Amino acid sequence: MSDDDRLAALEARVAALEKKRQPAADPDTFWALEGLIERVGDPGAVMITGHATLPDGRVARWQEGAAVAELLDSDWSPHAAVLAALAHPARIGLLARVLQGACTAQELVRIDGMGTSGQVYHHLRQLVAAGWLHTVGGGRYEVPVARVIPLLTTILGARR
Repeated sequence: MSDDDRLAALEARVAALEKKRQPAADPDTFWALEGLIERVGDPGAVMITGHATLPDGRVARWQEGAAVAELLDSDWSPHAAVLAALAHPARIGLLARVLQGACTAQELVRIDGMGTSGQVYHHLRQLVAAGWLHTVGGGRYEVPVARVIPLLTTILGARR
Protein backbone atom coordinates (compact mmCIF):
# COMPACT_ATOMS: atom_id res chain seq x y z
CA MET A 1 0.00 0.00 0.00
CA SER A 2 1.42 3.37 -0.98
CA ASP A 3 1.84 6.27 1.42
CA ASP A 4 -0.93 8.13 -0.38
CA ASP A 5 -3.31 5.17 0.02
CA ARG A 6 -2.45 4.80 3.71
CA LEU A 7 -2.98 8.53 4.27
CA ALA A 8 -6.34 8.44 2.48
CA ALA A 9 -7.45 5.43 4.54
CA LEU A 10 -6.35 7.12 7.77
CA GLU A 11 -8.20 10.33 6.87
CA ALA A 12 -11.36 8.31 6.13
CA ARG A 13 -11.12 6.52 9.50
CA VAL A 14 -10.61 9.80 11.39
CA ALA A 15 -13.58 11.37 9.59
CA ALA A 16 -15.75 8.35 10.48
CA LEU A 17 -14.69 8.53 14.13
CA GLU A 18 -15.39 12.27 14.32
CA LYS A 19 -18.82 11.75 12.80
CA LYS A 20 -19.66 9.10 15.43
CA ARG A 21 -18.62 11.48 18.26
CA GLN A 22 -21.18 14.09 17.25
CA PRO A 23 -24.51 13.53 19.02
CA ALA A 24 -27.59 13.27 16.87
CA ALA A 25 -29.29 16.65 16.74
CA ASP A 26 -32.84 16.99 17.95
CA PRO A 27 -34.88 17.62 14.77
CA ASP A 28 -36.48 20.65 16.42
CA THR A 29 -33.13 22.25 17.25
CA PHE A 30 -32.45 23.55 13.74
CA TRP A 31 -36.01 23.85 12.41
CA ALA A 32 -35.46 27.36 11.05
CA LEU A 33 -32.06 26.49 9.59
CA GLU A 34 -33.41 23.36 7.92
CA GLY A 35 -36.20 25.43 6.36
CA LEU A 36 -33.66 27.95 5.07
CA ILE A 37 -31.46 25.21 3.60
CA GLU A 38 -34.47 23.57 1.96
CA ARG A 39 -35.48 26.89 0.43
CA VAL A 40 -32.09 28.18 -0.80
CA GLY A 41 -29.75 25.17 -1.00
CA ASP A 42 -26.03 25.66 -1.50
CA PRO A 43 -23.88 27.71 -1.20
CA GLY A 44 -26.26 29.07 1.42
CA ALA A 45 -27.88 32.15 2.81
CA VAL A 46 -28.07 34.07 6.05
CA MET A 47 -31.30 35.27 7.55
CA ILE A 48 -32.48 37.33 10.48
CA THR A 49 -36.05 36.93 11.54
CA GLY A 50 -38.11 37.55 14.59
CA HIS A 51 -41.30 38.62 16.24
CA ALA A 52 -41.43 40.74 19.40
CA THR A 53 -44.12 42.49 21.36
CA LEU A 54 -42.40 45.31 23.21
CA PRO A 55 -43.37 46.48 26.70
CA ASP A 56 -44.99 49.58 25.16
CA GLY A 57 -47.28 47.34 23.08
CA ARG A 58 -45.62 47.89 19.71
CA VAL A 59 -45.21 44.73 17.66
CA ALA A 60 -42.09 44.15 15.60
CA ARG A 61 -42.03 41.49 12.91
CA TRP A 62 -39.01 41.29 10.69
CA GLN A 63 -37.40 38.99 8.19
CA GLU A 64 -34.44 39.70 5.97
CA GLY A 65 -32.05 37.41 4.21
CA ALA A 66 -29.20 37.45 1.76
CA ALA A 67 -27.20 34.89 -0.15
CA VAL A 68 -23.80 34.11 1.30
CA ALA A 69 -22.10 34.91 -2.00
CA GLU A 70 -23.85 38.30 -2.12
CA LEU A 71 -22.64 39.15 1.39
CA LEU A 72 -19.10 37.95 0.85
CA ASP A 73 -18.78 39.84 -2.42
CA SER A 74 -20.21 43.11 -1.12
CA ASP A 75 -18.45 46.11 0.39
CA TRP A 76 -19.09 46.09 4.14
CA SER A 77 -17.60 49.52 4.82
CA PRO A 78 -20.87 51.48 4.34
CA HIS A 79 -22.24 49.63 7.38
CA ALA A 80 -19.40 50.57 9.72
CA ALA A 81 -21.14 53.67 11.11
CA VAL A 82 -24.31 51.72 11.91
CA LEU A 83 -22.30 49.10 13.79
CA ALA A 84 -20.01 51.67 15.40
CA ALA A 85 -23.04 53.40 16.89
CA LEU A 86 -23.58 50.24 18.97
CA ALA A 87 -19.97 50.09 20.10
CA HIS A 88 -20.31 52.03 23.33
CA PRO A 89 -21.76 50.78 26.64
CA ALA A 90 -23.77 53.97 27.14
CA ARG A 91 -25.43 53.67 23.74
CA ILE A 92 -26.27 50.02 24.33
CA GLY A 93 -27.75 51.06 27.67
CA LEU A 94 -29.80 53.80 26.04
CA LEU A 95 -31.17 51.39 23.45
CA ALA A 96 -32.03 48.79 26.09
CA ARG A 97 -33.93 51.42 28.07
CA VAL A 98 -35.72 52.89 25.06
CA LEU A 99 -36.89 49.40 24.01
CA GLN A 100 -38.91 49.43 27.24
CA GLY A 101 -40.81 52.47 25.94
CA ALA A 102 -40.15 55.87 24.38
CA CYS A 103 -38.15 58.24 26.59
CA THR A 104 -37.12 61.85 26.63
CA ALA A 105 -33.48 62.80 26.87
CA GLN A 106 -34.10 64.04 30.40
CA GLU A 107 -35.46 60.64 31.45
CA LEU A 108 -32.42 58.97 29.92
CA VAL A 109 -30.02 61.30 31.77
CA ARG A 110 -31.41 59.89 35.04
CA ILE A 111 -30.14 56.37 34.25
CA ASP A 112 -27.35 55.51 36.68
CA GLY A 113 -23.93 55.93 35.12
CA MET A 114 -25.24 57.54 31.95
CA GLY A 115 -23.26 60.75 32.39
CA THR A 116 -24.15 64.36 31.80
CA SER A 117 -26.97 65.63 29.63
CA GLY A 118 -24.36 66.68 27.05
CA GLN A 119 -22.99 63.15 26.93
CA VAL A 120 -26.46 61.67 26.61
CA TYR A 121 -27.33 64.03 23.75
CA HIS A 122 -24.05 63.10 22.04
CA HIS A 123 -24.96 59.39 22.22
CA LEU A 124 -28.53 60.06 21.12
CA ARG A 125 -27.31 61.98 18.05
CA GLN A 126 -25.11 59.05 17.05
CA LEU A 127 -27.93 56.55 17.50
CA VAL A 128 -30.35 58.72 15.52
CA ALA A 129 -27.80 59.27 12.72
CA ALA A 130 -27.25 55.50 12.47
CA GLY A 131 -31.01 54.83 12.40
CA TRP A 132 -31.16 52.95 15.72
CA LEU A 133 -33.38 55.66 17.23
CA HIS A 134 -35.80 58.29 15.98
CA THR A 135 -37.80 60.99 17.67
CA VAL A 136 -41.52 60.84 18.22
CA GLY A 137 -43.89 63.42 19.69
CA GLY A 138 -42.91 65.28 22.81
CA GLY A 139 -39.17 64.98 22.22
CA ARG A 140 -39.25 61.28 23.02
CA TYR A 141 -36.93 58.76 21.43
CA GLU A 142 -37.86 55.25 20.36
CA VAL A 143 -36.32 52.41 18.40
CA PRO A 144 -38.05 52.27 15.00
CA VAL A 145 -40.07 49.06 14.65
CA ALA A 146 -38.04 48.13 11.56
CA ARG A 147 -34.87 48.19 13.71
CA VAL A 148 -36.12 46.20 16.71
CA ILE A 149 -35.45 42.69 15.39
CA PRO A 150 -32.13 43.61 13.73
CA LEU A 151 -31.03 45.17 17.04
CA LEU A 152 -32.10 42.16 19.10
CA THR A 153 -30.45 39.71 16.69
CA THR A 154 -27.24 41.76 16.78
CA ILE A 155 -27.23 41.51 20.58
CA LEU A 156 -28.05 37.79 20.34
CA GLY A 157 -25.15 37.28 17.92
CA ALA A 158 -22.80 39.18 20.22
CA ARG A 159 -23.60 36.71 23.02
CA ARG A 160 -21.78 33.96 21.11
